[in-house]
Amino acid sequence: MPLELKVPSVGESITEVQIGAWLKRVGDPVRKDESLVEIESDKATAELPAPIDGVLTQIVKKRGEMAQVGETIAYMEENGAAGASGKADAAKGTAEKATAPGAKVPAPPAKVEAPEQPAPQPVVTAQMQAPARPAAPVAAVTKPVPAAPVAPVAAAPPTPKAAPPVAKTTPPAPVASPQHATPASVPATRKMHPTTRPKRVDGEITIEPAAAPLGEDEEVVPMSLLRQRIAERLVEAQQTQALLTTFNEIDMSSVMALRTENRELFQETYGAKLGFMSFFVKAVVHALKHVPVVNAEIRGTDVIYRNHYDIGIAVGGGKGLVVPVLRHAERLSFAEIERAISDFGARAQKNQLKVEELQGGTFTISNGGVYGSLLSTPIVNPPQSGILGLHAIQERPVARAGQVVIRPMMYVALTYDHRLVDGRDAVTFLKMIKEMVEEPARMLLEI
Repeated sequence: MPLELKVPSVGESITEVQIGAWLKRVGDPVRKDESLVEIESDKATAELPAPIDGVLTQIVKKRGEMAQVGETIAYMEENGAAGASGKADAAKGTAEKATAPGAKVPAPPAKVEAPEQPAPQPVVTAQMQAPARPAAPVAAVTKPVPAAPVAPVAAAPPTPKAAPPVAKTTPPAPVASPQHATPASVPATRKMHPTTRPKRVDGEITIEPAAAPLGEDEEVVPMSLLRQRIAERLVEAQQTQALLTTFNEIDMSSVMALRTENRELFQETYGAKLGFMSFFVKAVVHALKHVPVVNAEIRGTDVIYRNHYDIGIAVGGGKGLVVPVLRHAERLSFAEIERAISDFGARAQKNQLKVEELQGGTFTISNGGVYGSLLSTPIVNPPQSGILGLHAIQERPVARAGQVVIRPMMYVALTYDHRLVDGRDAVTFLKMIKEMVEEPARMLLEI
């Protein structure tokens, strides 16, 4: 008995998914809990495991096709190979039994003949009255042959009118397929550009530009639901929020020295590498407590202030940018933050993040510096009101105590919703992060 493989529920409010890559082919043996196919929603990518040990016997939904939650996308069979051979043996036995001596062979169905229809009376013309003889060459016909009057036939069905005689016989013109048929109102001698197409407007034919044909070095790839969702969110932020960005720069000397001094001991103690992100998460939480409007959101005509700090960390995944959330970051230690971020990054590359891990953030940090970005204006992740952009660390000349010195500097950017956050709040928030990172001891004292 075939076992139906149905689309599972991948998250609240998600009713439709896109089928990703099939990890098994028809006929492949599959172990229980082994991944069969990737299922992509507009928020995350999940894998459908095999419910039993068996064989994948049929794939109903191919890669790129859409499917509803609960819809059957494939079939499996336990001991599928044996089942298939058993069915073949049964069919073979049935055939042998039917051809055995003494077996009754059903007679073939009688051929049903259509009732004879009265033959239509032919319409006799002058050309048809000519005696039968070998046809003359086509080129010899130079004058039209007048048709003789048609004798009326009472029982004859209506016949199409005879075409007018042709004065000069020419080779038959090739018949164009419907796809290439020239519109009636467009002259036959007019050549249409390959990037234009006719359009009928108020009974008249107009020519409008069409999409340029694909070249040999181009291909069409359907956009994944996750990428579609990312595009929708970015456009939504641009259209519904009053976005403004303010900048500052941070001297990373103190943090880099502290990190270098304690890197090995930190990893031996906690089993995680000490990075820069944990310092910025701590600094952001501290700044959000002092400037709570950056942690708020607009909901209709109300402002929702949050007393918890769920910090989204933007990471690049296999299907695009995703933002898993550190829940209650104010309660996490440096080690817990580093372990969580490392886990997010690893699972994002394998498309193994869960939907609930991508929801409910109150503020976001995006580190474009890992890709070499020197400066950017990040886009807020709605309905949040702010996002902090980190950038590459570069040694630059700066003035210190009246002297020019070389220091590792980082540009930081805060994009915020100006409908809710004033410029003073944004500048204060960013300046507070700068002070906390340049004096990391303040994070431990929480001052």
